Amino acid sequence: MANTVETTNLTQWTRLLEQQQEKQLLALLCDAPIIEVAEFLTQQPPQKLLALFTHLPQELQGAIFADFAEEQQLILYQLLNKKDFAQLFGHIPSHQRADFYQQLSDKEQVQLLPYLPKKVREDVITLSAYPPETAGGIMSTDFATVIEDMTVKQAIQKLREDSPSKRMIYYIYVVDKNMQMIGFVSLKDLIMAMPDDKVASFLHENFVYAKINDDREYVAQQVEKYDLVAIPILNEEKQLVGIVRYDDAMDVIRAEETEDMEKFMGIVSNEETSDYLKSSSFQHFKKRVSWILGLFIASILSEIIIHKHEALLGKLTVLALYLPMIAGAGGNAGSQAATVVIRAVSLGQVTLRNWLGVILKEAKVAFLLAFCLFFLAFLKVMILSGNVILENHSTYRLASSIALSLSLQVITSTVVGAALPLIAKYFNGDPAVAASPAITTLVDITGMAIYFSVVVAMLC
Repeated sequence: MANTVETTNLTQWTRLLEQQQEKQLLALLCDAPIIEVAEFLTQQPPQKLLALFTHLPQELQGAIFADFAEEQQLILYQLLNKKDFAQLFGHIPSHQRADFYQQLSDKEQVQLLPYLPKKVREDVITLSAYPPETAGGIMSTDFATVIEDMTVKQAIQKLREDSPSKRMIYYIYVVDKNMQMIGFVSLKDLIMAMPDDKVASFLHENFVYAKINDDREYVAQQVEKYDLVAIPILNEEKQLVGIVRYDDAMDVIRAEETEDMEKFMGIVSNEETSDYLKSSSFQHFKKRVSWILGLFIASILSEIIIHKHEALLGKLTVLALYLPMIAGAGGNAGSQAATVVIRAVSLGQVTLRNWLGVILKEAKVAFLLAFCLFFLAFLKVMILSGNVILENHSTYRLASSIALSLSLQVITSTVVGAALPLIAKYFNGDPAVAASPAITTLVDITGMAIYFSVVVAMLC
């Protein structure tokens, strides 16, 4: 239903634009969802975009600008003169304002700063100083504070002066005279209290917060874990310096999941080329080539093992038929174990202190899987290769050796798949770097070694 409404709006707006009924169009845009307006304006030629955009209220301009893609933001920045853009800049949400400012060249930053109001200028310089991977890099200064010894009447007056956005007024942070946070009150608390009641009388002193240098992924996890509308960000002196909103935390989680997925598949992550269609084929090539070449070189070990037993394969050609089965089962088991462990680590369910428990648990799972696959592999060999004539050995021994190799490979691969993310974590690396291609290559090597060792022991 939502998609239908959105399509209807876009069609109606396009028709009004073609009929040059801009007044009616602007009235509709002012009342429409911001994301739909941003999408509609993005589809327009630059000059038409500028003409419509500049006739919208400035507060709405700031919200729409924040929803534009980086490329569209830069186009609009180039079209507007610096004075007009400076007025728009003050209405962009603070953290997105800082993000855009960091995208500008040093020369462009210097050109823009003189036109900015003092408060906006100080705010953007402060926020731009924090590394993007930290809480400071994603926090917003759009929040409301009151002093603990204020009355409700005074607190409400302070809220009017601070003028936080509608989204950020549900929680009001309570600080002392040194801006050290001591708790929070909700908007409901203020409305239900009497005008002369002290804020301290209904203060919530137990609160979740993050430090300004905390990793942004940890901050996002805290927001999700405690189901917060926003989480306060404190500096080393426990002073409130910003907040991270729920929607920004979810953006971080999505970005981190994309990065982990790319690493897991052996793709070098690059935020500058995150949009698939906008990235060139050469950019995609650069993201993938290092892992592919590295793993190709590593896979030579598997070939060496196979060539070492070339005489055995020539004598028992049936063994070659089951090489893909051994390698495939090992790759699947290892990737499954790695996926489970990486997810547990990323959610904070598993730490390095739990490494032995993780390995033992995965080993138990591996033995159960191996037990089931042993009989299935045995039956498969008996059905497909039951008529193969072997010198000095029965077909049962052939089937047993292949089934045992498969079982040992599944056990080894599962343990390796579970251990690699923990090893990466131990060396302060990203567990997702223990990627699926890396696991597949490693278990191919171990699989070939196990397969030929078992076959030589049982059939030669």
